Amino acid sequence: MPAAKLKTFIQEATRHFSGPLDPQTATGRLRPLLADLVAADDWLDEAFCKPHPQYYQQYLLHCDPLERFSVVSFVWGPGQKTPIHDHTVWGLIGMLRGSEISTEYQPRNGRLEPAGETTLTPGTVEALLPDRNDIHLVRNAHHDQVSISIHVYGGNIGTVRRHVFDPATGAPKEFVSGFSSPYMPNVWA
Repeated sequence: MPAAKLKTFIQEATRHFSGPLDPQTATGRLRPLLADLVAADDWLDEAFCKPHPQYYQQYLLHCDPLERFSVVSFVWGPGQKTPIHDHTVWGLIGMLRGSEISTEYQPRNGRLEPAGETTLTPGTVEALLPDRNDIHLVRNAHHDQVSISIHVYGGNIGTVRRHVFDPATGAPKEFVSGFSSPYMPNVWA
């Protein structure tokens, strides 16, 4: 029963939110749970694995009723990428299928400059913290296949006011991402 793995993750993650969690504690507690979830690629419903021919897809898999965290599948078509962006909340990225490259950016001399790349492969989990490595550009490492990553964020990421950044000037522009699907998987059936 593939949905049982996502249901177990949601239940275990929710147990950690009996009180407020700072970003470091939240990512530390949830990282091993996400690592367990992405250790096998046999549970994500195909409805949340569909690429778009032009744009990466952000499918909501679960949002905590109090919006303390959300779980999202990102589906990257061949060669697709994000703009340079931030999250303003903590996050975890777990690579489920394929591979993606995250290029971190840091403000320097009034501009944003690349500060290193991380390649995520299946089973890899990376943490994003608002005060450390929150600004990045993510791209599918493959030009001939779909890649899928599972993200956990410290809020309802589809409604969080965030920023994209001009690559030449570093100037921010506010945006709200929304989601690519009007429904979520029913893990409770």
